[in-house]
Parts: sequence; C-alpha cells; structure tokens
Amino acid sequence: MISTLEKEITFRYLKTRKKDGFLNIISIFSFIGISLGVAVLIIVMSVMNGFRTELVNKIVGFNAHVTVKPYENSINLNKLNNSNLKLISKELIFSNSGEAIVISKDYTKGLVLRGYSSKNFPKLDVVKKGNLIGEPKQLLKNSISIGKELSFNLGLNIGDRVLIMSPVGIETIIGSLPKQETFIISSIFDSGLADFDVNIAFINLNTLENFFDLEKEKRNLEIYLNNPANIDEIKIQIQKVFDNEFVYTWADMNSSLFSALKVERNVMFIILSLIIIVAAFNIISGLTILVKNKTKDIAILKSIGVLNKSITKIFFLVGVIIGTSATFFGIFLGVMFSLYIENLREFLSNTFNISLFPEDIYFLSTMPSEINPASIFIISLCSILITIIVSIFPAIKASKLDPVKGLKYE
Repeated sequence: MISTLEKEITFRYLKTRKKDGFLNIISIFSFIGISLGVAVLIIVMSVMNGFRTELVNKIVGFNAHVTVKPYENSINLNKLNNSNLKLISKELIFSNSGEAIVISKDYTKGLVLRGYSSKNFPKLDVVKKGNLIGEPKQLLKNSISIGKELSFNLGLNIGDRVLIMSPVGIETIIGSLPKQETFIISSIFDSGLADFDVNIAFINLNTLENFFDLEKEKRNLEIYLNNPANIDEIKIQIQKVFDNEFVYTWADMNSSLFSALKVERNVMFIILSLIIIVAAFNIISGLTILVKNKTKDIAILKSIGVLNKSITKIFFLVGVIIGTSATFFGIFLGVMFSLYIENLREFLSNTFNISLFPEDIYFLSTMPSEINPASIFIISLCSILITIIVSIFPAIKASKLDPVKGLKYE
C-alpha cells in the first residue's frame, strides 16, 4: 500500500519548479518521447492492420474462397449434396481458365481468361457488389468482361472489339497456327486491385473450353463460403469431402504475400518499440538527477524515521507516473491519428500537392486504418513494463543514501 506521506512527496516532486529547470526539461522529453513512441507504434500497426484487411477483402471478393481441381477423373457431382458442404458454402460454381494474349492496335499483353456460364457469372462477388459497368448476364459466346485498368490501357469501352490469341494451335495447309478470336466487350469490372483488373478477364465457359481445347470433365469447382476468414479449418473439412481432388484456397494462392506482411509488421513493432525504450531511459537520467537534487530531503526523511522502502516507493512512483501518463497520452494521440489518418492525408496532399499514398503502388485509393484493441493493449503493456523496469534502479539507489553523508555539508 502507498501511504499518504508517500503520495504527498511523490506529487510534490512531480511539480515543476524554476530551480529544477534542467530536470524539468529531461522529464518533459521523457514524457514526449514515450508519448510519441506509443502513438507512432499504434498508428503504424493500425495502418498495417487496415492494409492487410483491405487486401484480404479485395482478394476474397474477387477470387473463389476454395477451389477444387480434379486430377484425372471429373468431380463427382454427388459430393455437392454433402451436408457439411452445404452448411459452410453459399455458392458452388463450375469454372475453367487459361492463359491467352490480348491484341489491340499496337498493344499486346498476356491475359488470364476465366470461364463462367451466363447463369453463374452474376453470382460472383465482383458483380453482386455493383463493381461492374454493363450487363453481367450478357456473358454469351464471344462476349468478354475486362478490368477497368485494362480498358484504360487499351482505350476500350463497352461494345468495342478485341482480338484474343490462344496458345492452342490449329492445323492449316501452311502448318500450325494459334487460334484467334474476336470478342465483344460486354462489361467492365473494378475489383479494387489494379493487378487483377489488368491481368484477368471473364468469358463464357463453353467458349473458353473450345478456345483452349479443354475437356468439360476437367472443370474446376469454385466454393464460396459463408465465412471465408476461418479458411484453414474449412479447407480440412472440404478436403475430406473431395479426397481425390486437389483443394486450394485464396490463402494458399497468396501465402507469400501475407507472410511478408506479417514479417514486416513484426519487424516494425520491434523497431518502433526501440523509440519507447530510448525515451524510457530518459527517465533514468531524470530520476538520477532528482535523487541528486533531493539528497538533503532524503536524508531528512530518513532522519525522522521514514523507511527505505518508502523512499524507494516515492522515486519509483515518480518514474512510473511519468511513463504511465505518457503512455495513455500516446494512446490518445495514436487512436485519434488512426481514426482521421485519411483526412490528414488528403489535407497534406491538397496543401502541399504531393502524393503520400500513390494508388498505382499500394493498389488502394485511400489509406486504410484498423484500430486493434489487442495491439493497443500489448503496446501499452510493453510501454508501462519498460517504464517500471527503468524506474527501479534510481529508486533503489535513493533508498541506499546515507543520511549522515547527506547532511554532512548542510
């Protein structure tokens, strides 16, 4: 327990005085340093969490949550009636895909073509969420739906024609020539990720299979889940149903990307934590100078019977109060900045005419931010623990002061 005397002396030492000018400066810098360290850490973690969440939403909203690919035999249609599969899924769609080359004027580019039936294409999230210009039900023979970025690059619009070349050859009297077909653009989609918009297009499933000479029996099954977040456990359940097929998820397709994001987030946490540690060491300097300045006071307190543990508590509390108050102020700053970081970015961009978050690099039009209470708790706990640790040594040193030596020259 903390006695009234210990409280009174602690708060008295925390008050600023003119004669303690240098000590006050150190205390202020300690407070500011810890506050900024905590705030920056919260802001960076919030932006990285937001970036990851936005990226996951864009990827999950565009790709199948789980894809079942047959090996030799076609997928057994009876397995689609499995009770567990029906419970976890909202849509089951057959598809196929192939790589081709798009040719328009002087522009040539590789392209991944995904094939869906006219009935299933409107069921895709990118279509249902309204991120599509045109008529989704018109994905008929020789119709194609391209991404927004690709339409910009090619200078194409709905109703325009585009030439697609297949790597599959057809035999002619002069040898084998690649298949070429002209497609009419029926719609333009916007996935939210430029990488998808420029590299992927949708055509009719039967047209795709004829274009690439694919067998209908080798179609892939795309499974769209009610809850795609808990993907690892769901993959195990689906693998049990389709035990003779190859099963992969959206997380498997992007595992390297999310592993890199996780490593980057952990490294940033460690690096930015050093700011808090450096700032916390200012508390040692401040408390050491405070002990030196209050040598006479400590000696008098000991002379009137104040115990060593009370002296330790007093100086320990001074350091902890500075660090804890700085931590909570840093939390306030960090949360406020995280909530209004997009407004701040727009203000700075418009004021100084600079691009702080270029869309062509980060694939997102706005700076994302997601405040994670667990991250804030861990950051706060680390900051307060560091403060406690650095406050122990000066406090113990103060309690060991000899009152005779303290009053010898007074």
